[in-house]
Amino acid sequence: MREPESVGDLAIVLHSHMPYVEGFGTYPFGEEWLFDAVIRSYLPVLDVAEKLTMTVTPVLADQLEDKGVHERLRRFLIDWRIGAAEADAKQVPAECRDACEGELVRYRRALESLDGHGGSPLRAFQSAAEDGRVALAASAATHAVLPLLATREGVRLQLDSGIRSHRRRFGWDGGFWLPECAYQPGLEWRLAERGVRWFCVDQSAHDEPLGALEPVSTEAGPVALPIDWEAIQWLWSLDGYPSDPVHAQFAGKSLRGVRIWKIGGGGYDPAKAEAAARRQAGEFLAATAERLREFSASRGHRGLIVFAIDTELLGHWWSEGAIWLREVLAGAAAAGVRLRRRPGVRTRTSAPGTPQRSPTSPSAHGAWSCACCGRSRPDCAVHRRSGPHASSWRPKQAIGPSSTSVARRVTTPSSERYSTPKPPWRP
Repeated sequence: MREPESVGDLAIVLHSHMPYVEGFGTYPFGEEWLFDAVIRSYLPVLDVAEKLTMTVTPVLADQLEDKGVHERLRRFLIDWRIGAAEADAKQVPAECRDACEGELVRYRRALESLDGHGGSPLRAFQSAAEDGRVALAASAATHAVLPLLATREGVRLQLDSGIRSHRRRFGWDGGFWLPECAYQPGLEWRLAERGVRWFCVDQSAHDEPLGALEPVSTEAGPVALPIDWEAIQWLWSLDGYPSDPVHAQFAGKSLRGVRIWKIGGGGYDPAKAEAAARRQAGEFLAATAERLREFSASRGHRGLIVFAIDTELLGHWWSEGAIWLREVLAGAAAAGVRLRRRPGVRTRTSAPGTPQRSPTSPSAHGAWSCACCGRSRPDCAVHRRSGPHASSWRPKQAIGPSSTSVARRVTTPSSERYSTPKPPWRP
């Protein structure tokens, strides 16, 4: 059966990052945070991943590369995950036994995948990239929020060290993840100096509804890819896909740490949860295709949805996330959605004569998104209520004049507010 012609493009970008927890204690308090992310997210996602982009921050890669981590990870998986599920299966109420069996299948598959890569989770990322199934993007050395760094030298060090670390482990094709999607006008010039070809930005606080579906070519060279919070919130929100009553409750665990309860109450049924994840994948593709059609009808050309989320959301936080991803990838072509493995390779610049939108106010410029709700942090009700915590996340105003380097949508402050002859980011 011939697949329908695609109506637009979808770039799935999975950001993989973990703070340094290596060696900081053992189960149940310490590096099990890293171990569970490997077991429940990285390995299952990499097993099904194709035609998508993933990031691996240097901080995460350092930990995944450590041989001590390899040894402790395998022991943790066998003793505290497989062993716990086997023990629980004999003792939990009858309604929870299927949940234990489902967890056993998950963990045994993770062990098989881990052993297949010589015990190295980093090798799993490398293999997926070598096979051409995923593109791996670089990031800053320590996941620093670049606009908050005090000096240009600090920014240069973060970029240089991060890219060198990535290139040593994976090679590099020019993709770069800005930590927290934090962008400062003029930063694209520093990225260009280091060979960056594309980066993601969050313009949800400033853009019109369909504005995120069009990449922006910068004067410096790299392409800015706005992430589409409209699509992201279908999954990442309080009423998103993971909130379905049949899905596993993250905190609904046995005393041994096995997820045996569902969100709606009662024992977790893996078969019903998988069916729900399949249905939700179909809903996601249908909504994606409709959004792309709406963009095409209004703009006269194809749109690109950049769907960027944390890798750890799939599998670790949302148990059924890897199943959902597998079904999205398998069904995209039939839904008329073309997957883009390298989202910044081919882009469309603004059409001649397209009106340039006025810059937004400096107070809003550069606001990065909050993981709890997807809004810019100054607009997040949780952060607004928390006093000093809110102000600590407010972005600093730009310290240079207006940058015209990002056409149409990447926001810039008014040049009238500044006297510096050119932004300190620019060469």
